[in-house]
Amino acid sequence: MADNQKIKILSALSLTDSQVERIKAVDPRIELHWYGRKDATRIPVELWRDAEILLSAGTPLPPPELTPALRWIQFHSAGVDKALGQGEYVREGVKLTNASGTMVSQMGEYVLMALLMLGHRAPEMFRNQVQKLWPETRQEKMEPKELRGSTVGIVGYGSIGREVARQLSAYGAKVLATKRDVLHPEDHGYVPEGLGDPLGHYFHRLYPSEALNAMLKECDFVVVSPPLTDETRHLISTEQFAAMKPGAFLLNVSRGAVVDTNALIEAVKSGKLGGAVLDVFEEEPLPVESPLWDLPNVVITPHVAGLSRRFMDGVIDLFIANIERYLKRQELYNLIDARHGY
Repeated sequence: MADNQKIKILSALSLTDSQVERIKAVDPRIELHWYGRKDATRIPVELWRDAEILLSAGTPLPPPELTPALRWIQFHSAGVDKALGQGEYVREGVKLTNASGTMVSQMGEYVLMALLMLGHRAPEMFRNQVQKLWPETRQEKMEPKELRGSTVGIVGYGSIGREVARQLSAYGAKVLATKRDVLHPEDHGYVPEGLGDPLGHYFHRLYPSEALNAMLKECDFVVVSPPLTDETRHLISTEQFAAMKPGAFLLNVSRGAVVDTNALIEAVKSGKLGGAVLDVFEEEPLPVESPLWDLPNVVITPHVAGLSRRFMDGVIDLFIANIERYLKRQELYNLIDARHGY
């Protein structure tokens, strides 16, 4: 890259004036153009043609022949299964990076909220309040499953799972986790300062993915947080529910299709599961006719675990860190391996 060569960046996401200035301040050669997420059809052909770097929500992407200069796409989400479905962008010479690590703070808080709700019987308390019911057998029905002394299993020890483990360390819970490569417990992706578990210190035991059922047998709570790939679709199904402790609690903040919905419904109805908090679903919005709405020990939230008023600022923090690495020809944070789907 010549010293005076323009670095043409196209954002298909809305940016604030402050975010624009922060990106431009990285290097005087940066030429930045930005459009709202819904305005992709208004982006001139010449901008697509000349863009070297793209900040994108993932879909839709233009045909590759319209982006001959493109060398790197930074996605604004951690999940990239839909973007990778546009397989023409998995091509030599174009780096793909996701936003893993940028949402861990708010998602960690959501998970802790959900675990405490389940353990302290909040769904039943809410039902009692609606019915104006003061249960006579409070000791029997409302005794909590406290996090202290409990075992929490994290399915997929990525950025979200690591932050959950860090936050759980203050509660005295025993943390187990699964990871595809157990020989390398450290995190080499993007980790905001003070968050996550970059060195792999917060779990008590790490299981290979193939030993998932062995881990589930030990858990009072199960947090589902792997990316959605061909390998993880319906990763949690009838066999896994059968392996869990009777009365265990499930929380899914990954993708809906990681959990087999029909198997989940049966596990709750049969009493095998003590309850669940679900933020993601195989079909979104969740259809009004879904039985999940009416299950007494299931809490439904509308895919909100990652929401934060600081969300885009976190994405821009990562984007800027990666621009700096790109200009120095260093390896980017959160490079996607298309073979694994994340």
